[in-house]
Formats: sequence, structure tokens, C-alpha cells
Amino acid sequence: MEDIGNYDNLTAADFQARLSTTPQAVLLDVRTSSEFNSGFIPDAINIDVMSNSFYDEIAELDKSKTYFVYCRSGGRSMQACLSMADAGFTVLNLAGGISSWPGKIVTP
Repeated sequence: MEDIGNYDNLTAADFQARLSTTPQAVLLDVRTSSEFNSGFIPDAINIDVMSNSFYDEIAELDKSKTYFVYCRSGGRSMQACLSMADAGFTVLNLAGGISSWPGKIVTP
């Protein structure tokens, strides 16, 4: 685990383990809706970090929960984690993104 600023950047194995053991964990996919619809980690919600409404959408989220954030390869989710941590959220980033995810991926 590598600490980057005010959030943790986790390997896929650590991310998966922490996600399964964290009460009130929320899995957040910050890719575009078309990327999300091409396949996502089960139970993820989608809020596009590049959309104009990203800050409005995260403002609606519950700050008492822990957010597990991912994108395709880890870059956009790092941006989202920085913004969310600055806004008072507890966030963890999946280093390597969904590309590194060892578990099941839902393909609608």
C-alpha cells in the first residue's frame, strides 16, 4: 500500500480485501458511462470524474462511508480521490484500475 497525499493507493489484492471487509463500503467507478457499460466491478456506482456534474454528484454522497474508487488504469481515479479526500471523504484508490482487477467483472 502506498500513501499518496490524503488517500491510500492500493494494489488490486489489497483493494479487494479491504472492500470485502469494510463496513459501509461504496464502490465508485469514475469512468465514462460508455466505459462503465462495457464492464464494471459488481455493485459499483458510476460517476464520471470528467463530467461537469462530478462535484455536484459527489456532494450528494454520504461522507460517513468509505469510497473505493477505480477507473480504467488508475489515473482518473487518483484525480477523483484527491478531490474527494479534499472534500472530506474517506477514499481508497485501485492502483492499476479495473485493468488490474483480479475478481469478477459484470458485462451487461
